[in-house]
Amino acid sequence: MFWPMFAVAVGFVGLVVLAVFAVRVFVAAQDLGRQVTDSARRISRASEDLERAAESAARSADAL
Repeated sequence: MFWPMFAVAVGFVGLVVLAVFAVRVFVAAQDLGRQVTDSARRISRASEDLERAAESAARSADAL
């Protein structure tokens, strides 16, 4: 009777460990998603700034 109970206990502990890792992966994925969103916003802002600077430079070159 000892071995079946031991096997059930080990299986339960294994499931708990897997659940903990699943939660950690989920939290890390959410963190990564936030970082990607933030990076996309920064890239968009930098692109707009570059576009404005290019337009300004083109106007300056035309004025010469």
